[in-house]
Amino acid sequence: MRPLAEPQIFRVARPTIVGLAAFGAILTSYLTITHFMGGAPAFCAAGSGTGCDLALSSEYAKIFGIPLTIFGALAYLFVGTLSAIPLFDKREDTKAKKKLKQQLAFFVFLASTAMLFFSGYLMYLLAFEIKTACQYCIGSAVTVTSIWLLNLLGNDWEDNGQLVFTGLSIGLVVTIGAVSLYGIQKQFALASSSFSGQLAKHLASQGAKMYGANWCPHCHDQLEKFGEAKRFVPYVECSPNGGPGTTPAKVCVDKKVTSYPTWEINGRLSPGVRSLNELADLTNYQGPRN
Repeated sequence: MRPLAEPQIFRVARPTIVGLAAFGAILTSYLTITHFMGGAPAFCAAGSGTGCDLALSSEYAKIFGIPLTIFGALAYLFVGTLSAIPLFDKREDTKAKKKLKQQLAFFVFLASTAMLFFSGYLMYLLAFEIKTACQYCIGSAVTVTSIWLLNLLGNDWEDNGQLVFTGLSIGLVVTIGAVSLYGIQKQFALASSSFSGQLAKHLASQGAKMYGANWCPHCHDQLEKFGEAKRFVPYVECSPNGGPGTTPAKVCVDKKVTSYPTWEINGRLSPGVRSLNELADLTNYQGPRN
């Protein structure tokens, strides 16, 4: 008796998932590369402060300065690899091949469910925090949802109840993690949008530099004026080798920096601690100062 043929959805699901995962990996890798190169993705107006430019440059698009697209690319590669393995299984043992498919499909379910819930978190941020549309973000969310549905419908699951329980458990874990991540990202977003945060970014965009030393108390005082936004200050460490008396960094010697902190603004050196308003005036900052 000939074995029953697999349903059409079973045959097309796995290669389609591989294709979607490859698309997702290419998309997120492209966004990661443009982030580190300082450019703007295609169809995304750099510096416009709207749409995908706003979304991808937001503090919600990264964690501790690392773009979330890196983790997205890794997740897509993981799912795509797992889904591709059965396509190259040339064994004659149908039971062994079926078992491998079921095992790998379960791991794809775990990964894609986590991706699905995290995509939901990102869509929440897009709608209620960033409040803009982003074609790349939405495209990735649609891709993740398609992968999850194809994997769910394209496999023969032995215990649907266990599958639902596992999926909800993963969703709970991802949700708890997302809430924790939101707290961190919210803190950075508030710092970035404050006067000090906007000023620090403006200083960097103008090519300004703060030359300082890790042992210098006045440098510490200067950075503290920026509060949580001090991470955005274009700071140059002049004493990487230790305390006072050690050889300064070459860039500081070349710039003829003799005291710390020293600001370089418009090619001119300005030593001493400066108030935020002074720095704003020196660089023609036009943003709000509240």
